[in-house]
Amino acid sequence: MARQKGIIPLQGTIGNINFFKSGDGYMAREKGGVSADKIANDPVFERTRENNAEFGRAGKASKVLRTAFRPLLQKASDNRMISRLLTKMLEVIHEDGVNLRGQRNVIDGEATMLEGFEFNINSRLSAVFHANYTITLTRATGVLSVNIPAFVPAERIAAPQGTTHVRLSLGGSDIDFENEIVSAENVQTDFIAWNNQMVTLPDLTVNLPAASTHPLFGLLSIEFLQDVNGAKYPLKNGKFNASSLIKVDNQ
Repeated sequence: MARQKGIIPLQGTIGNINFFKSGDGYMAREKGGVSADKIANDPVFERTRENNAEFGRAGKASKVLRTAFRPLLQKASDNRMISRLLTKMLEVIHEDGVNLRGQRNVIDGEATMLEGFEFNINSRLSAVFHANYTITLTRATGVLSVNIPAFVPAERIAAPQGTTHVRLSLGGSDIDFENEIVSAENVQTDFIAWNNQMVTLPDLTVNLPAASTHPLFGLLSIEFLQDVNGAKYPLKNGKFNASSLIKVDNQ
C-alpha cells in the first residue's frame, strides 16, 4: 500500500491500481486477492468465513451501540472511534464460551469488557473529570443514576484554555443486539461555571426498561463551552469533549 503524493488526489480504479481515501490520507494499492465465490465455498477458506461472520457481527453490534448514544457521541468522539470500538467489540465476541467459531456473539460474550471505553481518545473522561461519583443501576426498576458530591469545578475538572462553562450528560441504553433494538434516554446538567465556587448537582438519572434481560449501558460525558455575550458555544467545536462508558451490566 502506498501513499499518493500527487497534486490531485485520485479515487477509483485505473488498471490494476485502486486509489482511495483513508484515515491516513489518499492511498493506492494493487488490485488482487481471491474471488468472492472461492472464499464463500472453498473448504480451504472455512476459517476465513468464520472470521468474516464474527467481524460482521461485531460491526453490527458496534453500530447499534453508537446509535444508542448518538446524541452524545456527536459532541465527543475522535475520528478513529469507529475502528477502535469495532476492535473492542471483536474482543467481546471472542470471549463467547458457548458458541462455535463463526457463531460467537456479543450476547454470550463479555460485554462488560466495554466498560471504561473512551469515545474520544484525545480527551479521556478519566483525564479531565476528577470529581468523585457513584453509579447506581437497578435492573428491577430500570433506574440508572449517577450521584456527584459537591465539588469545585476549577479543582476537579481539567479544562482547556478558553473554557468558561462545562456541562455533564448521562446517557443510558438497553440494547437488544440480536434484533438491533435500542431503548435509550439522556439527561444533562445546567451549564456549570468553571470557577472556584463550590457546586452541588442533582443526581443524573435515566429510566430504562424495567426487568430487562438485555445488556445495559451507562455513558457519562462532559462538554467544554465558552460564553460569548451570554451565549454558550462548544469550545474548539467540541475537540476537548470527553465521553466514556462508565457502566456496563450484562446480567
